[in-house]
Amino acid sequence: MKRLVVTADDFGLSPEVNEAVEQAHRDGILTAASLMVSAPAAADAVARARRLPSLRVGLHLVLVEAWPTLPPEQLPDLTDAQGLMRRDMGRLGLDLAVRAGARRQLAAEITAQFEAYRATGLPLDHVNAHKHFHVHPLIAGAVLRIGRGFGMRAIRVPRETRAVLRQAEAGANPKPALDIAPWAALLAVRARQEGLLIPDRTLGLAWSGAMTPRRVAALLAHLPAGLTELYTHPATAGGFPGEAPGYAYAAERDALVAPEARAAVARPGIVSGGFSDFL
Repeated sequence: MKRLVVTADDFGLSPEVNEAVEQAHRDGILTAASLMVSAPAAADAVARARRLPSLRVGLHLVLVEAWPTLPPEQLPDLTDAQGLMRRDMGRLGLDLAVRAGARRQLAAEITAQFEAYRATGLPLDHVNAHKHFHVHPLIAGAVLRIGRGFGMRAIRVPRETRAVLRQAEAGANPKPALDIAPWAALLAVRARQEGLLIPDRTLGLAWSGAMTPRRVAALLAHLPAGLTELYTHPATAGGFPGEAPGYAYAAERDALVAPEARAAVARPGIVSGGFSDFL
């Protein structure tokens, strides 16, 4: 059996993202969205999610490059001069290893984001993190420990099957994500030990921001058996604060509503939903 979760990251980042999420769920193949609880359009995202009870929503933890939930002055080791979470992921990871204060701030911020999500009243379908920073072993440990108390039952493990990409796009030679691959494998082990549901593979890593209609349709045509998460970054247009440079936001929205994608998901043997539908 082929089980499929089609996720949109950065839900709440902007009205353009939220509108695309709603369109892609109502008219396309999107089944889940990951909410940034303190992003500028988070309240709008929550309102839309309440109108879309079939959309499965999870927590998109922000631990880098965006808006924290706690006041920045409570996170001196984690935030920059603009009050945003730091961008220097490598150095931040080192600081977490050597500074007990930074680890305490990390735990407080993760807890605050889980609490903010719980306050929305939305069921918690899954958990992941901006830039996949939850694969860092220290961050993973905090997320697993804290998430348990908030009913976390599923977590993204960002591991992509390169063979599927090569089947989907002739001549493709995607590079492995060497910076996160060992940590992702460790996260998979730890998540299973906690009894969490994880995907067998996550598609969208190598082509992040470039999940065009052709690519999404081809990936769906070569979908392996097991549980696959296909994650995207849809928006109706770019030009909003916090956008990723070079991302083809509108093309990713188009990919989720394309007739080819809808036909692929409707094929016998494919069951789609959120993570909570496959527990």
